[in-house]
Amino acid sequence: MHPISRCEGVNSSKAVMDYEFKQKTQVERAKVEDNFEFEGCKVGRGTYGHVYKAKRRDGKDVREYALKQIEGTGLSMSACREIALLRELKHPNVINLQRVFLSQPDRKVWLLFDYAEHDLWHIIKYHRAAKANKKPVLVSRGMVKSLLYQILDGIHYLHANWVLHRDLKPANILVMGEGPERGRVKIADMGFARLFNSPLKPLADLDPVVVTFWYRAPELLLGARHYTKAIDIWAIGCIFAELLTSEPIFHCRQEDIKTSNPYHHDQLDRIFNVMGFPQEKDWEDIRKMPEHGTLLKDFKRSSYANYSLVKYMERHKVKPDSKSFHLLQKLLIMDPTKRITSETAMVDDYFKEDPLPTSDVFEGHSIPYPKREFLTEEDQEDKSSANKVRKVLWLVKDTALRERFAVGGQAPPAP
Repeated sequence: MHPISRCEGVNSSKAVMDYEFKQKTQVERAKVEDNFEFEGCKVGRGTYGHVYKAKRRDGKDVREYALKQIEGTGLSMSACREIALLRELKHPNVINLQRVFLSQPDRKVWLLFDYAEHDLWHIIKYHRAAKANKKPVLVSRGMVKSLLYQILDGIHYLHANWVLHRDLKPANILVMGEGPERGRVKIADMGFARLFNSPLKPLADLDPVVVTFWYRAPELLLGARHYTKAIDIWAIGCIFAELLTSEPIFHCRQEDIKTSNPYHHDQLDRIFNVMGFPQEKDWEDIRKMPEHGTLLKDFKRSSYANYSLVKYMERHKVKPDSKSFHLLQKLLIMDPTKRITSETAMVDDYFKEDPLPTSDVFEGHSIPYPKREFLTEEDQEDKSSANKVRKVLWLVKDTALRERFAVGGQAPPAP
């Protein structure tokens, strides 16, 4: 072959490669607003950023999507972690990351997911409101069982792939609405997730963040330096109890606290008011917890002698001889080494009795829950103001209580 012909062939191949590379780069750099309509469709707001309900502009499909705009500019460690994990994780009960957008002018990061119309926070809130209005709408036994089974299935997949979720709570358990995946659970928000076959930083070493303590395992609250899959199992136990009663089992008045200190007196007090004080014979390693000394200084064992999970659940009409209670007990064992695993929980007798779990948690029922409402800036301001007022009221109430009891020489009552 003539040298010039050979060069022309090389140049031609290079041109094709350059074109393909440019096309791929152009697709990756496409502006999210050029591809999707979402203006005025905000459905969520948190420390992580904003979530919008979106549709494709080109009309190629009629599916609805969730667009999550990460707070701040550029790729934070949390966003990198979430993206890296979600690109590898594929399971029917774990939220599916469709695409990542990197906006060039403002350096914003957008994550595209399938849209879930419901989540457990809103579902439980719906039932709690109905109960308060004396018009209780019961969560069917089949629905509770199906929800729990799918949560366990998703978490078992994560644990089998060496991933801890670390932030399980009702708001992070999504449920698909009408459509091909109707009634399917999707575990979301992997921003706190960690691979646990590599060295883990304890929560105390992380940047202070706003977190919900209600679903935190007792070993975390006592400063455990090495935590395990059992922290996710405890959170699932909390969610299960909430599904059975429509009330957060370990509700503590200080819901959101900005701190880097894992020890939290009021949250431990709430756990002990439900479970009783942990016995060393039942949890031998409690003596090794970094905050064990603080625990003994702050709490009197005898103050919790009359509390137990049996009594708490009986008050909520859950019988101690029921299979649901037996499984709940195994999920909420204080000693993390004795807590049931997701794999063992999935073959528990609770799932073998009728009604059996289904892939559609709403099976046999129309969906009674309202669709997500769009948020406005005014909604955010009102919510922020309400939270500030609530915190001030608690502070005033707390201060007044402490002053009153200090005068009488007595300790204030536990919250």
